[in-house]
Amino acid sequence: MLSSQTSPSRVTIPPKLASVLQVTPMALVFLALVIVPLGLIFVVSFLDYNFAQVFPELYLETWVDVLTSDLTLALYLKTFKFLIIVWAITAPLGFAIAYFLAFHLRSNWLRTLLVTAIAIPFWTSGPIRMVSWVPLLGREGVVNQALLGAGVIDEPLGWLMYSEFAVLVAYVQMLTMPMIATALNSMAKIPPSVIQAAQDAGASEWQIVRDIIFPLVRPGLAIGTIIVTTAIMGDVVMVKFMGGSQVNTVGMSIITDLNAFMYPPAAAKSILLLVVVLSIVVSLLRFADIRKELRN
Repeated sequence: MLSSQTSPSRVTIPPKLASVLQVTPMALVFLALVIVPLGLIFVVSFLDYNFAQVFPELYLETWVDVLTSDLTLALYLKTFKFLIIVWAITAPLGFAIAYFLAFHLRSNWLRTLLVTAIAIPFWTSGPIRMVSWVPLLGREGVVNQALLGAGVIDEPLGWLMYSEFAVLVAYVQMLTMPMIATALNSMAKIPPSVIQAAQDAGASEWQIVRDIIFPLVRPGLAIGTIIVTTAIMGDVVMVKFMGGSQVNTVGMSIITDLNAFMYPPAAAKSILLLVVVLSIVVSLLRFADIRKELRN
């Protein structure tokens, strides 16, 4: 007699519980690596301190000094100056290069070759890229030697390297690539039929760029602006290498406090910087749907 075989019962997980189980691992990672450290930094910013010591006592003067100090205002103004100048250069430059690659190059292999050529400098580490500016902008560098040889100057220009100018040059070189990439990604999603229809209607190239391409590329430029903002506001490596310890920004002031074992002021400045950056990012997100950009 054949024995009856019962199929194993399948456990059905409710959709809400399944969603919770899927999110839980990443939520735990986010909690351990982001929320808890930020909470500790926030707590430390309210503690009393002296040289190399932090006391478990409430001390509000740290925040009063950070929020009312003229030095804090000056540092943020200088950092925002870097941000505005770099964005004003990289945004139009990135848009123009992406427009050329997307609409003026018919050859896909040539477009790929040029994009690869743009990305090649980023295959090396940041410090190496920054050190490579010395033979070009240093007192004995190519630029000074060319100007001396042409009789334009009588002595080498000292402000080309280890100065605010050098920091700006390095920022532009580093952050133009993200602008190109985000703008090109948005342009690649524009149907050629839309451009063709505008041309058939008699629109000029400038009208097509202004009325069609730019509105559709604006989310990509917003994402590029977010990358530029976060890179500059939180940067310390670029300023240290290219500024030669002569340029001070918000990030450098935090590093200075950490090197002096002044942990509560460094914590307070870090929290304030985070709030400022998040406020800028939230404002920029009104112009771009990152999930939609990544999904498409």
